[in-house]
Amino acid sequence: MVLHLVKTVHGATWALRQIRELRRASVEVTVALPSADEGLATRYRDSGARIIEADLDFTARHPWKLARAVRRCREIVAEVRPAVIHSHFVSTTLVARLALWRRYHIPRVFQVPGPLHLEHTAFRRLDLATSGPSDSWIGSCRWTYNAYRRLGVPRERVFLSYYGTDVEALGRGERGEFRQLLRLPPDVPLIGLVAHMYAPKRFLGQTRGLKGHEDFIDAFRIVQRKHPHARAVVVGGPWNGATTYEQSLRNRARAACGDRILFTGHRTDIPAVYADLDIAVHPSLSENCGGAVESLAAGVPTIATAVGGLPDVVIPGETGWLVPPRSHRDLAGAMLEALANPSEARRRANSGRDLVRRLFDVRRTSAEIVAIYGRILGMKGVPAVATTDV
Repeated sequence: MVLHLVKTVHGATWALRQIRELRRASVEVTVALPSADEGLATRYRDSGARIIEADLDFTARHPWKLARAVRRCREIVAEVRPAVIHSHFVSTTLVARLALWRRYHIPRVFQVPGPLHLEHTAFRRLDLATSGPSDSWIGSCRWTYNAYRRLGVPRERVFLSYYGTDVEALGRGERGEFRQLLRLPPDVPLIGLVAHMYAPKRFLGQTRGLKGHEDFIDAFRIVQRKHPHARAVVVGGPWNGATTYEQSLRNRARAACGDRILFTGHRTDIPAVYADLDIAVHPSLSENCGGAVESLAAGVPTIATAVGGLPDVVIPGETGWLVPPRSHRDLAGAMLEALANPSEARRRANSGRDLVRRLFDVRRTSAEIVAIYGRILGMKGVPAVATTDV
């Protein structure tokens, strides 16, 4: 039995996909979720996993939730008696460690969803300081794996395995549907950013949103000077109630580009969106492999910033364009180059599609997780770093 700790029922579909495949591989799974009937809870249940309602999250704004979460986690572990505890978030990982501390010898594995906490000294130190001999880590990109190795985590306690996705489904969008919704003819160049809008976290020193929406807007302002008929689209809504931040982005776009940047809000038809984009842009300031996996799986020419796991999939000259973060001029230059060389853009996109369909197929990545469980449980014949090359 593996106990998975997930802090949300309104996101983290990558955890849901993984658990679905683990169940198909006959792994017994119990999932601790903050709700047993809202959001994605029904889909977790449909996968065959057992659901236990438990809010094991806490934030710097709500530190009083920590003690309650620790008590609840201890209760769940006593009830479930798991062979492995698999946590998908920093907060749920800290809760599990504080609940069990070093008196319990149940193996705990933290599959790190992104590098953000490792980029800040206090949170990086907290991660290591609360860990014990029962803790292991799974980096879900090379940057994260290498960061833990540089921090002195022994090779046998850190692994590399990407969060998988339904790679084939992303390429099944019907061309023309999204453009028809936007009332754009097929010959109008369309550049898109598909991402939720994360407001800056001031306590981390952020002044811009994590997904780089500001840089996207500023870059497109340069692009439209040479391609006045081009359009940009921002797909995604405000995350965690960041409506004020969303409005500030809309105001910025209107001031910079008039009505040439379109905002669609949250959408669920992402394959259809990608089917009608000429270029997908991922200008994140901190990221795992992010939406670049989705756009390349859909065969869309892709531009990304050189942060976190994005260089794992966006390889300059091979699968896309990679630019420095926080540089809207470099971002604009890559957009202009891709628009000027459509055959080269298509070649890179096709190469990227082959790469991500090989590395990110959820069936492959879930098999790696099963191998990692075997390794940390001491089973013989299991490789130390699963099957993904480091």
